Amino acid sequence: MNDPYVVLGVSKNATDEEIKRAYKELARKYHPDNYADNPLSDLAADKMKEINEAYDAIINSRRGSSSGSKGGGYNANAKSSFPEVRSLINSGRLEQAQEVLDGVPPASRNAEWYFLNGTVLYRRGWFDEALTSFVRAAQMEPENPEYQSAMNRARRQSGRVNSNPYGYYGGGNDCSACDVCQGLICADCCCECMGGDLIRCC
Repeated sequence: MNDPYVVLGVSKNATDEEIKRAYKELARKYHPDNYADNPLSDLAADKMKEINEAYDAIINSRRGSSSGSKGGGYNANAKSSFPEVRSLINSGRLEQAQEVLDGVPPASRNAEWYFLNGTVLYRRGWFDEALTSFVRAAQMEPENPEYQSAMNRARRQSGRVNSNPYGYYGGGNDCSACDVCQGLICADCCCECMGGDLIRCC
């Protein structure tokens, strides 16, 4: 990997704020959305990946493992791709954490990205949206207990427990037997109104 400071175009004496500002400017410039249906899209994606790696490398080197020592419910022993995001979440700076996450191009979003995105949404009280992200993280890394635990917690909070842990957003197949029965009763009422007697339900 190239010198991360060179990649971001900042000096090694730059403040954290200057580094963050440089990262945001480059992220806006090379974001994949700007290159949709463009022959340069692959190059932009590679550049965006390099920018993300450089930013993470600088933040990692500056903060070391201090951000991981206060896990606040996270697996402190896990090697994080987004140490700054975890630190922001742990300190309650959810908007800033979401801002950093949003700057990551879709092609570079790994299981941890979805887990952290779900964590931000969960802490904001958006449980259904959080569950979607947690499910994605658990699908990408099914053996990760941190992601499984978060998914199960969000499922309990949303009150929509499904026997298939990955079937919550399964294309509309989350109706229960009671839903089906109610639908049949409704259809029967409609038929009777029109002179029919088509359905017998429990």
